[in-house]
Amino acid sequence: MLSAVYRWIDRNILELGREMRLSYLPPLMVYCAAGVSGLTGIVGTFFIKDYLDLSAAFLAALGFWAGIPWALKMPIGHLVDLLWRYKSGLVYLGASLIAASLLIMIGLIGHPEAMRAIMPAEAWFVLSVLLSPIGYVMQDAVADAMTVEAVPRLDTGGQPIDAATVRLMHTTMQMLGRVAIIGGSVLVSLANVAMFQGAETLPESEKVAIYIRIYELALLIPLLSVSGVILGGILKRREAGRLAALGKSRAEIDQLVHDQEEKTAPNWWILGGSAVFISLTLTVGLSRIAFGQEIIFIGSFAVIAMMMQKLLRELPPEAARTLLGTAIIIFIYRAMPGSGAGSGWWMIDELGFDQSFLSKLDLITSALTLAGLFLFRRFMAEKSIANIVIFLTLASTLLSSPIIGMFYGLHEWTAAATDGIVDARFIAIANTALESPLGQVAMVPMLAWIANSAPAHLKATFFAVMASFTNLALSASQLGTKYLNQIFTVTREVRDPASGAITTAANYGELGVLLITVTALGLCLPLLAIWLTRVLRLRSA
Repeated sequence: MLSAVYRWIDRNILELGREMRLSYLPPLMVYCAAGVSGLTGIVGTFFIKDYLDLSAAFLAALGFWAGIPWALKMPIGHLVDLLWRYKSGLVYLGASLIAASLLIMIGLIGHPEAMRAIMPAEAWFVLSVLLSPIGYVMQDAVADAMTVEAVPRLDTGGQPIDAATVRLMHTTMQMLGRVAIIGGSVLVSLANVAMFQGAETLPESEKVAIYIRIYELALLIPLLSVSGVILGGILKRREAGRLAALGKSRAEIDQLVHDQEEKTAPNWWILGGSAVFISLTLTVGLSRIAFGQEIIFIGSFAVIAMMMQKLLRELPPEAARTLLGTAIIIFIYRAMPGSGAGSGWWMIDELGFDQSFLSKLDLITSALTLAGLFLFRRFMAEKSIANIVIFLTLASTLLSSPIIGMFYGLHEWTAAATDGIVDARFIAIANTALESPLGQVAMVPMLAWIANSAPAHLKATFFAVMASFTNLALSASQLGTKYLNQIFTVTREVRDPASGAITTAANYGELGVLLITVTALGLCLPLLAIWLTRVLRLRSA
């Protein structure tokens, strides 16, 4: 028994550590910065609830706009391919935007009157929300490209590494990338647990002081990503010195260390289509015309689909069918609508979940999501995306039941039957513990397939196009969430900051039907997408 446990640990955890290389560290630092970005999540939830008069439908719509920059990852990724030797500049620009977003929130929480003298607090908040994803998408596109160059082409003796070993290293690199993102979220969860310890008993002024300290701590995020780029430059210079000692010429060193395996020519379909996309987004967004979000989504989908069609021609027919089938399944799976901010407000108001408890839930989520990457490592490597999504869909549906049950009083019945042991917090912790390991399972196989199968001169572009397509699914999810919150209205109590009078009364009466609808859609639509790909004789990675 013990030997079997050791073999599992060795194959799924220790083996990954043995495959780690120093060259993997720079992109992992940029990915880790993305994971650490969740540091301000709990603060944002309570700040919106207590200080901003924004509806659940508006927040879902804002989530749509915040997701649009991720659809722009396609032209940014192609730009990285074109400016390969100078791509680190995008990380510096992204870090500047992230820092600006954090500084706005520091000012908004710490000096609200001074900020309101310039613009309404809600306008500042929207600006902060929109700046941050632009910065992160720039850094993410560069990190994806850095994962490709992190995998060495020559061994220590200067000989080419065989294809099977290169494929394994690409898979390991993508796995470690997910580990870095989730590991970053574990770190911030620990920080939140420590900083919110006992916060439920503090006066509001001291809670606000904690909020400010957390945002100040978050300024380390752009510093972490910039440090990864600096380390990458140092390692490149060291590798160039090693190759020079092996007798490689300057031209060979430039090709192996600084340049792509193949030069990338500008793809004017991508650049032109992206220019149309940006123009459409800005025009519709600034004009505030009716159904603006829907127009942008349809236009974005058309442009990205056209770009995908062009890139599919770069692949052999079998690989193109595999990529298309995978994209359809992942898109539908990620496009499922959520319940929106209302369910979080209900947990805070009705179940009594405070900052300290929510930070502990976040820690459980992050730690077990990280554990899930190891637990399901072989499962992800051996099963197709279709089988993985079927498993995740059924598991997610099952694990949605306790939250729905609590809305209708499940926790009251279990608490009475167990002398208060199995209460709302116990159920939330148990449900989180079961659901969290599934968090990143669907994405790793697709990323590894792209890293290994995309043409060498278009790695970053393929990563970016697929990321744009799958992230556009998150925009579809936000649209669906907005529609559902318009149909099923959920409000929390809002008071006027000056007079303290109630301007909006709390109303969670329709939340139960909303949760049931979300669960039903999340079960039926992904299974329908898998059936459709099989009818069309497409494959999945």
